[in-house]
Amino acid sequence: MLRLPFVALINLFLLLRTLLGLPLRLLAVGHRPAYVRFRLTGDPPYRERRAPRFQLGGSRPEPAAVTSVERFRESLRLLAGDARVKGILLEVENLAVPPAKRDALVAVLAEFRAAGKRVVAWAVSVDTEAYPVMCAADEVLLAPMGRVELVGYAAEATALAGGLARVGIQAHFVRRGDYKTAPELFTHETVSDIQARTVESFLDERYADLVAAVARGRRKTAEEVKALIDRGPFSARRAVEAGLVDTLVSEADLPVHLGLVKAGEEHEEETELESMATYLATVPFPPVRWRRLRLPPRVALVPVSGIIAPGQAGGGGRMALSGTVVKALRAAARDRRAKAVVLYVNSPGGAPLASELMLEAVQRVARKKPVLAYMDRVCASAGYMVAVGAKEIWSAPHAVVGSIGVFAGKFEASALLERLGIHRRLIARGENAAIFSNSRGFTAREHAIVDAEVEELYQAFLGHVAKGRGRTPEEIHALAEGRVYSGLRAKDLGLVDGIGGFEEACRHALSLAKVSAERFELFTYGAPRRRLSLLKLLMGASSTKTYALCPTAWSLGGWGTERFDAERPGWAGLSAVLLALREAGGSD
Repeated sequence: MLRLPFVALINLFLLLRTLLGLPLRLLAVGHRPAYVRFRLTGDPPYRERRAPRFQLGGSRPEPAAVTSVERFRESLRLLAGDARVKGILLEVENLAVPPAKRDALVAVLAEFRAAGKRVVAWAVSVDTEAYPVMCAADEVLLAPMGRVELVGYAAEATALAGGLARVGIQAHFVRRGDYKTAPELFTHETVSDIQARTVESFLDERYADLVAAVARGRRKTAEEVKALIDRGPFSARRAVEAGLVDTLVSEADLPVHLGLVKAGEEHEEETELESMATYLATVPFPPVRWRRLRLPPRVALVPVSGIIAPGQAGGGGRMALSGTVVKALRAAARDRRAKAVVLYVNSPGGAPLASELMLEAVQRVARKKPVLAYMDRVCASAGYMVAVGAKEIWSAPHAVVGSIGVFAGKFEASALLERLGIHRRLIARGENAAIFSNSRGFTAREHAIVDAEVEELYQAFLGHVAKGRGRTPEEIHALAEGRVYSGLRAKDLGLVDGIGGFEEACRHALSLAKVSAERFELFTYGAPRRRLSLLKLLMGASSTKTYALCPTAWSLGGWGTERFDAERPGWAGLSAVLLALREAGGSD
């Protein structure tokens, strides 16, 4: 009952503010825009991020920027109920969202169009990843100097052994399973057929999804779309001729094209194409977020993003440090308002020790309240080990899942030291004291020890997954040895429980807690608060020599905070190289 007076005061303030602004909004009713402008750029979150109180500095998003999928959906639903609004203008620029979030945006636009409203998409330049979003519009416009970079998908797998040998470095690794191809980056001179086939299977799925989306949006057959992709990229003129865009319109002429002003009439585009904030200023009674006496149920979101490693501190989204994640899970468990926990995993793997610490923490929380693991980019290797502690695992259709396996090893730099004129004499007491020295390779005894450790860790990995998935270690082994699957294939094989979007996963997590999911609040624990140097983080990482990483993530990219690039390797591969070279430096 202590909450009642505070809620009443806040709602009274909101009411007074609404009433005081009513005269100005009534005067502005006649200037209500027929089209509202939205700018879709970057990677907006699924739900609005709560800004820290008393935050100083920083930049605010542009008035028309889409700040979250949730807020975008709310805005379009409000506009759909206004008879004076004809539609929206959607500007697309440098959009870098995973396929699952792209599907969520397309669903929002489809709902708006189903209400009888019009969606006009416009861009200066659009690539393969963003073009399907534009295809969800009634009309696709392009700037006269623009381009449509519709070329399909490509991924580059890399083999460094030949290059390392030239500088005098040799990799010595032990792995479990032919499909655990991560060490091949350093041990092979060419990319193996297994690695190539794995990447090809993911590209096939993404390519088929792209063709279907473009064919549906542009009303073409799949064969026509494939032929167009093979002709890309397109200049603005060629894009119109190919039917990929409807017409060319400069930004200054958008108001004329939308019928807001007559051709040749003087106009100011900034006042013609208004943002949602300006639209709300013309609504006599805009929606008010009244404070409710009874708070909505809360879903605690705990992100595991980046390479998994021991440690604690902010990682800027580049590394998932065990101490930070464990602390976040404990806080989520203590939160009485959080009825369920969603573990968002976006990681290609990392150190087994760190992942086991996270797994144990997930299991402890799962004994108190439902924990659902969700992935829309990559949940592989040590990342998947963390996820199996959840009650259920949900995935986006084309996420990278699996890569159950372990490898360990070191780099020998004796030839490099010799070329540099550096003499190093190894003196040790104990048979295995120099096991990780980079002055020489493994002895037969040392190799046997490393092999036994890898086998032990692999069996432990199988045991964790078997326990979490209710299977036997033998059944998991048949799916493991480093094999990688899409979310759809992982669902068929029993490695994933459900396929869906982020909102659907959150609502299902609440249903596991037997709580109504009509309205809920999302609260993030453990989000990185600052960005640090990636190189500094890698150079200061754990000294472990055992890894559970997924090389497919290096080739396909898209698992970090940066965008998936179809034409060059993501930073994940470089991260792994830097981490491995750090180990070769013999800092122990």
